[in-house]
This record gives sequence, structure tokens and C-alpha cells, in this order.
Amino acid sequence: MSRTFGLVGLPNAGKSTIFNALTLAGARVEAYPFCTIEPHHGVAAVPDERLDQLHALFPEKKKVPTTIEVVDIAGLVEGASQGEGLGNQFLAEIRGVEAVLHVVRCFEDPDIAHSMGKLDVRRDIRVVERELLAKDRETLLRRRERTAKAARTGDKPAQEEVAFLDRLLTTVDEGKAIRTLQFSPHELPLLRELAPLTAKPVLYVANVGDAGENELSRAVGDVARESGAGWIVIRGKLEAELGEACRDEGERQAFLREYGLAESALVRLVREAYRLLAVITFYTVEGPEVRAWTIPAGTKAPDAGAAIHSDFRDRFVLAEVMHLPDLLAAGSERALREGGRIHRAGRDYTVQDGDVIHFIAA
Repeated sequence: MSRTFGLVGLPNAGKSTIFNALTLAGARVEAYPFCTIEPHHGVAAVPDERLDQLHALFPEKKKVPTTIEVVDIAGLVEGASQGEGLGNQFLAEIRGVEAVLHVVRCFEDPDIAHSMGKLDVRRDIRVVERELLAKDRETLLRRRERTAKAARTGDKPAQEEVAFLDRLLTTVDEGKAIRTLQFSPHELPLLRELAPLTAKPVLYVANVGDAGENELSRAVGDVARESGAGWIVIRGKLEAELGEACRDEGERQAFLREYGLAESALVRLVREAYRLLAVITFYTVEGPEVRAWTIPAGTKAPDAGAAIHSDFRDRFVLAEVMHLPDLLAAGSERALREGGRIHRAGRDYTVQDGDVIHFIAA
């Protein structure tokens, strides 16, 4: 299952450029605001060195990496939540993503106008976040108005919901993101139903020029640390151009090294985003495929099996677990099995990052 990310930011922050760098999708990029009219959707295979190593043991099988889906949303301007610019009509697009990639312009270019006149990363970040908060406030107030009618009749669940909504509204009115709150297990289903925009994890993407990190991108890092968010620096234009010019992965990596980049933007983003989302990767080698799967950290074996097929949760009997370093060292599954180093795990087993698993179902 793909992890989904929504790109947000001011117009001309470079969202479409970052989108192209991540997905090699060739989205339109222009030097004026709102060149993104319809949201772009792109899917990128996640580079995975461990999957490559595992596939080398089963070269006759097809290698199937996990993927991420990226949605490039129109630029948000001040007042977008009230219908200014084009952003408001696409705020709903963010509701369907797991995490927000907030692209912040950290490059000077006289040929590309800044929507607010001059660069100020703290102000630019605040503008976008205020619009997301304003949209959340609108959503919460609408829900509260509906629920309050039932609460006034003495409906206890409705009264509890109103109290919960009031807590969220107080946080939003204070200019704080909902993700800064802690929630009890019984509150989480309602939170998921409401899907507030500022409850989603945020990864700041400092979009810099070819020279790399600078004072502006370091300021983005300061904001991220202050708010407990993640952040990465991407030379968006450079990586998008390399991705377009070098479709061969080996050639692209060689060019990246020439510019002092050990890894692509996609590799760095996936690593930080997975940390932010608290997801891990496990592998299967069943049938004709060697395949990677991503699941939340802490997932039990039957639920991990359900990522492959929903029937596995109810029909789960046991899991045969191989630790990838052991399998690579043994050189084959047969050698690992003969050495008695395959673990038979029951329903209570918590899947670990890098596990290679055979699921046995009734």
C-alpha cells in the first residue's frame, strides 16, 4: 500500500519542481503563480537497498518495491481558506493524504516572482499554516453546530463530542496545530473521521538552488525543530532536471555524486517521512515475487499479513520469520532453514523492520 503525501506551499515555492524531482512525472513548471490548476498525482517506487540485496538471492523472481504517492496541490495564498487564489478548492485534496510536505522557497531568482514580494521563510510558513488552521476551524465549527443540537437533548456521546471539539477549537484559535495535542485511544476514531488538516505530520522541504544549503534553508530547519516537525533540503531544480535527463538510475546517481549528493531527494524524503509516520518495511519472497511492504511500527503478524491479503488476518496460523542479515549471510533460504534459524511466530509477534516473512494461513 502506498504512503500518500500532499505538497503544499506558497505559489512559486517550487512544489511542481519538487513533485517532478520525486516522481519524474514531468509536471508543468512555470515562472508565475498558479501554473498548477488541477492537482497532479504521481507514484514513485521507493529505492530500497535491502530489497535489492534480497532480490539478488532470488534473481528469477520479479522485484516489487513499495511505493509512495505524491499529490501536488495548487499554491496557497493568504485568504485561501476564504476563497482567495486557487488554494481553497484544493484544500480538500490534503484530507486524503497521510502527511504534508510543506515546500518552502529558499532560493533567489529574479525571473520567478515571489507571491509576497520578498523571501521570508518564517512568514511564508506562517501564511500557509494559518490557512490550514482556518480551514480546520471552519470544519470543526460546522461539526460542532450539528452535534450541539443532540447534546442539548442530554445525549451523552454528543456532549462528549462537543467537549472534544471545543478542545480542538481552542487549540486552533490559539494558532497551534492539532498535531501538538495528545489523544486517548477512544478519541482517535473521531479524530480520524474529522481528518483535520493540521493533525497530519508535517515534513518541511527547503527548496534551495544549485549551491545547496543556505541561510534560508537553515531557518526552515530552525522552524522544524521548534515545532517538532521533520525537514529536508532538496535542490529541486537540479534533481528534477537530472531526473528528466537521466532515466537510468546508475547514470543519475553518478551525476548526483558530481554535485556532492550521496543520495537522491526521494531516498532522503522517504527515510525522513517513514520516521515521521512511524512505519517500517517487511519483505516476502512468495510465488513469483520478491516484494516490500510498509506497515505501521508495532503491527502484529496477522495484521501485517492483512496488508498482503485481508483474509490473512482471520485465517492466520503462524509466520515463519527470517532476519534479513541472517538470510543474506546464509546465502539461501534453504541454508537458513537447515541451520534452524527460521523463527516460527504466533499471533502476538510484533513484526520488525527488515523481517522476511512467510505467512501460513488456514
